[in-house]
Amino acid sequence: MVTLVLCFTLFVQGCAKQEDNEKNKEVESGKLRVVTTIFPPYDFVREIAGDHVQLKMLLKPGEESHSYEPTPQDIIAIQESDIFIYVGGENDVWVEDILSSMKDPRKKVIRLLDCVETVEEEHVEGMKESRAHEHGEKEEHVAKESHSVHEIDEHVWTSPLNAMKITEKIKKVLVRKDVEHKEQYEKNAKRYEEELKALDRSFREVTEQSKKKIMVFGDRFPFRYFAMEYDLEYYAAFPGCAGDTEPSAATMAFLIEKVKEEHVSVVLKMELSNDNIAKAVAEASGAEVRIFYSCHN
Repeated sequence: MVTLVLCFTLFVQGCAKQEDNEKNKEVESGKLRVVTTIFPPYDFVREIAGDHVQLKMLLKPGEESHSYEPTPQDIIAIQESDIFIYVGGENDVWVEDILSSMKDPRKKVIRLLDCVETVEEEHVEGMKESRAHEHGEKEEHVAKESHSVHEIDEHVWTSPLNAMKITEKIKKVLVRKDVEHKEQYEKNAKRYEEELKALDRSFREVTEQSKKKIMVFGDRFPFRYFAMEYDLEYYAAFPGCAGDTEPSAATMAFLIEKVKEEHVSVVLKMELSNDNIAKAVAEASGAEVRIFYSCHN
């Protein structure tokens, strides 16, 4: 038994020592340590920096960002990073709390909402709730005009033009922090910008040639920047950061009627979300369900 305990102790010590050595190797490599909260900025950094940085994403693929809580390891990763990138807004209040406790002038923080011109979320005609309803006042399901809910829409990356601005900001920070690889960062950023421009052109070709410019979502709608960029009208069950999952009967009736009235052939939903609403609207209106990817997580 003593032998087994001794072997186990030596094994654990050996693993710990190996982990320390690996960590020291990473630090000694001289690579910038970049940490992002979610996938879009992670992908932007990956496109610009490649293998020149040590890159980490806090939220696991498929994890719900609206209810995310950081682990102690996540907090340590933020503390030890050279560059930390997050979205900002209501869902990132936990980030603000962590950053307020750090006083490291060497750390560079990028907040996506500071990189572009932002807009507020809005309740469009037919959506389940209004701000008045949240405060216990009478709900108005069929208001003729959409109105703001006084919360910044955080999904800024859904517009390719916004993605270009964010990428440019990230490139500049990388260059300032790592002059040695400036040429590679600028070359990669230029290539990626061309890809985003091509994506923008393809979206414009589709939307400009379309007879209808309406999107109907049986889901939340985190695509306001996309809709604004390409002059699209939209209807949805909830705004982008809503916590609701069950629409009211009035919302369901409105969406079904809108699909029929406008002869919309596709009802959209996001990746990873429940498809019950989209399916019900599609079945009642003769449409089909398709996924519109937000690339959020």
